[in-house]
Formats: sequence, structure tokens, C-alpha cells
Amino acid sequence: MAQLGQPTPLARTHTHTPARTRVAEGIARQLGVQDWFLAGYFLLLSLAVFGFGSGPNHAECMQWVALDVAVFVVGVLLTRGRVLTPGTLAHGLTYRVSLFASFLASYFQLRIILPDVTSKAIDADILSFDLSVFGYEPAVAWDHYVTPHTVEWFAFFYFSYFFLLASHVLPMVFGDRNAKRLAHFTFGMFIVYAVGHLGYMVVPGWGPYHHLAGSFEHPIEGGLFWRLVKATVDGAGAQKDIFPSLHTAAPTFFAIFSFMHRRSLPFKYTWPVIGFFATQIIGATMFLRWHWLIDVIAGLTVATTAAFVSRAVVDWEWKRRARLGLPPVLAALPWPKSSEISGEADDRPNSC
Repeated sequence: MAQLGQPTPLARTHTHTPARTRVAEGIARQLGVQDWFLAGYFLLLSLAVFGFGSGPNHAECMQWVALDVAVFVVGVLLTRGRVLTPGTLAHGLTYRVSLFASFLASYFQLRIILPDVTSKAIDADILSFDLSVFGYEPAVAWDHYVTPHTVEWFAFFYFSYFFLLASHVLPMVFGDRNAKRLAHFTFGMFIVYAVGHLGYMVVPGWGPYHHLAGSFEHPIEGGLFWRLVKATVDGAGAQKDIFPSLHTAAPTFFAIFSFMHRRSLPFKYTWPVIGFFATQIIGATMFLRWHWLIDVIAGLTVATTAAFVSRAVVDWEWKRRARLGLPPVLAALPWPKSSEISGEADDRPNSC
């Protein structure tokens, strides 16, 4: 006879957790904050396309977004669901490739997604806002400084954005041995670009070069780098992608991140260089008439927020996962001939 207050065998049967529920709970426990963040990003992207899309390429947009979501979900299930053994090269590469491939693909798809979601362009409102609040619009005010030489100077730095991006993302994502610093970098980058991609839909516009075409006294003309910039923007740009300025946000994030980690190599020596390049790229976005002033201010705000919020979240999550006995949210890759998987943190003050 069961004692008073003790569950009966029947009660135990009713409270038994189904296997599928246990698996789902196990995956949810393994998920990192950046996994949830990206899930939210893809959810909002899907809602924008499936809920508001109505352009001629609507069916294609839905197919691409569905594919992005599928790649992201499969990658998370294979890694967080421990189908692939944690700590192995296959596990690390699958997680990185699935997340970054799906996220990067969504940027290139913005060329057809943005006009599908909205046909509006609010450049006139943005210009009016800048003039009423700041009393200044750099793209207009700097017109008398435009010469082939100044254009080429800023075009060089504008184009260097792509090299700056590659020189940070590839070595960090595939080579950094400090798991905590790596998590800080990747989550910060996801914040910057996710806010940027979604911001394009909320504040659509072409920029001064299009909205004020024909009103400038000096045309934008340059040499090799201007031609490279023009060809890149025309061929691969998302077009109505001005707010916030990611050409401002990403280099600024790199500069802040490098300064935060200036005690370690290579940031000890590179942070002043990155900082200088960031200032010139920011100037180029307005000098070459791609962005309004408020776009740049928004980019600076996004970058600063991403750098500090990602660091705070990673610090919290690092302690949480250690307390629960979970591996780092993003461990270093155990490349061949590597003796061990680096999961150690750089816990010195101001280091992450």
C-alpha cells in the first residue's frame, strides 16, 4: 500500500516525459543565445516575405527564404542535437557553415526581397529629417570637394571594406583558439548584420546618389577603385540598403572589438589601423553619396551596441554553460595536427 503523499505507479505513468519531448528539451538546453537570436532573425525575415511580400518575384523570395531556414535548422539539429559528436571537426564545420551560409545567403537575396516586401523609398523624409535635426547633409555639403583624386581616395577605402570583412571573419571563425573571444565576435557580427538587413525593410531608401541625381555640381568620377566600387554596388548590392549603414557599422564594430582585445595578438598592433580604416570608410559612405547622415549615425549606434551587448551576453552565457556542464557555444576547430580543442576563456578584465 502506497504511503500517503507518495505518487502511485499510475501517477508515475501519467507524469512520464515522452521521448520526443526529452529530445526537444535537450536540444533547447544546448542552444546558445546566438542560436535563439538567429532563429528570431529568420522568423522576422520569413514574416516579412510571407506576410508582406507581393512583388513579381514573390514566389522566388519565398523559396529562397524557406531554403535559408531549412539550412539553419538542419545545421542546429545536427550540432546542438548531438547527431554529430561535439568537439569534432565535422561538428564545428557543420555549425559554422550552416549558420554563416544561411545568414550570408539572406543578404544576397535582399536584392529581390526588399522590392518584394515594400515598393516605398523614403529618401525625401530622411533628407528632411537630417536638415531639420542636424541642419547638415554631408553628401550635399561636400559636393565642392569632389574631384577625381578625392573620389579615388575614398573609393579605395570604401572598397577595402570587403577585405576588412574577409580578413576578420575568416581567421576568427575558422582559426581563433579562444572560444570566448570567438563567441563575442560571431554574436556581435550577427547582431550588426541582422539589424541591418531588417532595418532596410523598415526604412527603405536609395541614398543621395539616386534621390538627388542631377542636382550635384561635381559628378563622381574616379579611377580603378571607383570603377570597382561602382561595379560591385551595381552587380551585387541590395540597392535600397541604406539604413543603417553597414559600411559604417561593420568596420566600427571591428575597431571596437579590436580595442577591447588589444591585450592579445594581433589586435595589439592592428586596432589603430582598423580604427583609421573605419573612419575613412565612414567618410566614404557619405562622400560617395551612398548614405545620408542618419544612416551613418544609426550604423555607429548598431556597432557600439553590438560590441558591448555581445560581450555582456557572452560573459553571462559562459558562466551559465560552465555551471550546467555544457561545452562552449562555439568551440575552436580541432584542425589536423592540433593537440586539443581550445575551450579556455580569456578571463582577464576588459579582454572579452
